[in-house]
Amino acid sequence: MRPAILLVVAAVALSACAPSKDPVVRGGARFTSLGCVTCHRVGERGGGQAGPDLTTVGLRHSAEWMDLWLKDPAAWKPGTTMLNFKLKDNVRADLIAYLTSLKGEAYKQKRPWDGASVKDDPLKRGEMIYNRAGCVACHGDRGRGGFPNNNVVGNAVPGLKHARDGFTPAELKERILKGRRSEPADPQGPPPLIAMPAWEGFLTDDEIDALIAYLHSLAPPKADDWAE
Repeated sequence: MRPAILLVVAAVALSACAPSKDPVVRGGARFTSLGCVTCHRVGERGGGQAGPDLTTVGLRHSAEWMDLWLKDPAAWKPGTTMLNFKLKDNVRADLIAYLTSLKGEAYKQKRPWDGASVKDDPLKRGEMIYNRAGCVACHGDRGRGGFPNNNVVGNAVPGLKHARDGFTPAELKERILKGRRSEPADPQGPPPLIAMPAWEGFLTDDEIDALIAYLHSLAPPKADDWAE
């Protein structure tokens, strides 16, 4: 092989190995190399059950909160199963760039809750939306709540088991569509870092109706439900 050709081949090889200048691309590579897909799903990648689906995490969390979380997960949520990887600042920055870019595009192309096994069952469909769109990450398994938030009453994201009693379907739909900023317990303190995102433009009306049906199913039975 001629020297000139060797130089071209070497240059191509080196460029292929060089880190990308795009932090989102670098963050995606780090996400894979760190084994995050073992516990988390992003679209069709991964599928672990230990951690929440991250396909829409860029809609649900700010870069500021992600930075605090990745620095020390247990500092935000004592007892969490999320590992502290003790990431260097540049690695954490790349991961945050990648995670904030995840705004549900994979599920806009292919809705997992439109599968034949759940499409015609509003409760099952709503449960899948709750879990795969990421509601479970803040509101807890089956709406139990408890995920920490700063400067809010109770220091945690509220549960949803009593959503049926506290809101009409129309009110719930409005909250899901428009989102809601968390009210600070101390108006003089820092703003809460976790807020209800607006799902307008991502979830359709019939998907929200299925989600509400599922949320209503979580409510404990009322006394008159047992009356004959």
